[in-house]
Amino acid sequence: MSFLFLLQILVLCLIFSAPSTTDAWGKEGHFMVCKIAEKYFSEKTKEAVQDLLPEIANGDLASVCSWPDEVRFRYRWSSPLHYINTPGVCNYLYSRDCHNPKGQQGMCVVGAINNYTNQLYNYGDSKYTYNLTESLMFLSHFVGDVHQPLHVGFEADEGGNTIIVHWYRRKTNLHHVWDVSMIETAMKDFYDNDLNTMIDAIKLNITEDWSDELNKWENCQNKRATCANDYASESIKLSCSYAYKDVEQDSTLQDDYFYSRYPVVEKQIAKAGVRLAIILNHIFDAGTSYKMSSLFLQKE
Repeated sequence: MSFLFLLQILVLCLIFSAPSTTDAWGKEGHFMVCKIAEKYFSEKTKEAVQDLLPEIANGDLASVCSWPDEVRFRYRWSSPLHYINTPGVCNYLYSRDCHNPKGQQGMCVVGAINNYTNQLYNYGDSKYTYNLTESLMFLSHFVGDVHQPLHVGFEADEGGNTIIVHWYRRKTNLHHVWDVSMIETAMKDFYDNDLNTMIDAIKLNITEDWSDELNKWENCQNKRATCANDYASESIKLSCSYAYKDVEQDSTLQDDYFYSRYPVVEKQIAKAGVRLAIILNHIFDAGTSYKMSSLFLQKE
């Protein structure tokens, strides 16, 4: 076996083992978002989602919610759709911030949510040729992405990706701490490494501790095709108030950071699940007149 061939194999291994800069919440976080949403689908929505899911999903939306991360090398155009960069400021403006590196407007996570929502409104209309299976998987994923605060972060540090930190004893970056590390630590410390137990705890908080906030989660002031502008505005504020706060290059983040920030992570996952259910119920069950907050409270 030639040295050149071995070198090529090594390079490929490094490429595919390198941590992604676009995953939000990691696979566990995206699974939780979609599993929470599934709990609150109306019957019509459930039927439409089942109809659109690929066979590999076995009827479970949560199982394919990480698909857009898995195809990012094949669909390279989709990479900018996972995030938003601001010019180092703690506010978000669609006209200023929602574009890809080439300056194409709408090519950000908010534009993607709006676009795939509009595509899914064509469900059942045979004259449209959109791949609605992919539209569903993209939308479900991107609703999760926009709720990870550092997916609406600063351009200079790529949403915390270039801020190197130690999570307890492990060297990583700030973005990965919010994507994965805090969820993993919470699962180990609070939920006996059982993802379903963690999901059940978040669902319980939705119907109990956060029940009086559901109307705010449902409604928005800055509505375009969806409420995604408001979701992005919330995230950049959380990035400034929690994710970036008191963090410098080579910071060591331990209990004080974890215990003060993890409640934000858990609540953002809950909001993402609730809002994904709201969006899909509005798309597939538009004739239903109930308030979504009432549906959530009745589901337990």
